[in-house]
This record gives sequence, structure tokens and C-alpha cells, in this order.
Amino acid sequence: MKRIVQLYLFLAAAFVYNANAQDLIADNTTPAKQKTTIYLLPNVYPAVVIDGDTVACMSLHDFIKYSPLRFASNREQVQYTKLIRDVRKTLPYAKEIAVIITETYEYMETLPDDKARQRHLNQMEKYLYDAYKPKMSKLTRSQGQLLMKLVDRETNSSSYHIVDAFMGTGKAVTYNFFASLFGNSLKKRYNPYAEDRLTERACVLVEQGVF
Repeated sequence: MKRIVQLYLFLAAAFVYNANAQDLIADNTTPAKQKTTIYLLPNVYPAVVIDGDTVACMSLHDFIKYSPLRFASNREQVQYTKLIRDVRKTLPYAKEIAVIITETYEYMETLPDDKARQRHLNQMEKYLYDAYKPKMSKLTRSQGQLLMKLVDRETNSSSYHIVDAFMGTGKAVTYNFFASLFGNSLKKRYNPYAEDRLTERACVLVEQGVF
């Protein structure tokens, strides 16, 4: 599992630009052409000035509102609180792993042959394993199991399928065997409508910034 779970760091850059003023299409009742200036408010949102009024432009994401949970016991409430904690810790890893998988696959498609692809994969695997093994080793067993589920959530692929695609069936079978020794399975899928319903709720609330 540790060879699957890696971090991918990003640096964010802010881009500021000024758009040229452009003519609006005037109708028959408009005596003169009007001009609209489009610009970015510093570190806020793009804005459009129309007839002297500044109108902010923004994209609104879907917001999911859940009904309050009713717990049958204090034990259930404690378990849900622990789930929220674990999701907050592992969901960012799962999203970064999804980016790694996508970018690695796309880059390997540009390489000339299998030998070059395998060489790149081995180099990347060693670098990420050495760089991020200390962080991954801090995950508890339950967090590691949750992380594999969340990787499936972000990639729509089981951990077994990912290992099989990148490292071959032999390694996939071997890793799955060792996972089974700890009561786990790389083939286990994420099901947000049944057993992982509360996990999905926790993920959505974390993504929306509620927790």
C-alpha cells in the first residue's frame, strides 16, 4: 500500500490581466456605442464594469445540504467523529494520488517504448517512496484502509486495478496477498450509496469546508 500512496505538491500562481475594452452591440435606440471593461479585482474575483456599475463574476459550486444525523448511542457519535477526523487527514492524500496517477499515465503515454516507461516508473516510484514514506507511515491501519477507499472515490479504480495497470498483475496479486494478511483487500470498492454512505457524507462536508 505504501508504494501506492504518495503526495504530489503544487505551487499556486495568481494571474492578473486587463482585457481590452470592447464595443457592445448597440440596438436601434442606442445613440452611441458603449464600452465594457473586464478586469480582475486583486485576489478576489473577475469583475465587469457596465455603465459605471461593477459586477463581480464568479462560479458557484454545488452545495449539498444534509439532514442532521441521529445517533443511537454515544458510541456511534464517537465513531462518526473519528470518521470525520480520518477523512480530513486522508482525503487530501487521495486527491493528490489521483493527480499523480493521471499525470503519470499521460506522461508515460508519450514515452517511446516499454523500457523507457518502466525506467520512468521505477525512478518516480523510488523518489516518491523515499520522500513520503515517513508521512504515510504515520497513518493508522484504519486510516490506511480508508485511504484506499478514497483513492477509489477519486479515480473510480480500485487499488488492485491501479497496481495492475502500472506494475503488472504479479505485483497486484502479491500486494493484495499481503493486504489480506491484515484483513484488507486491494480489490474492495468504494460504495457511497451503501456501506460508505457516511464516508461520502463526511467527504462532501470536508470538501465544502464545513469541517
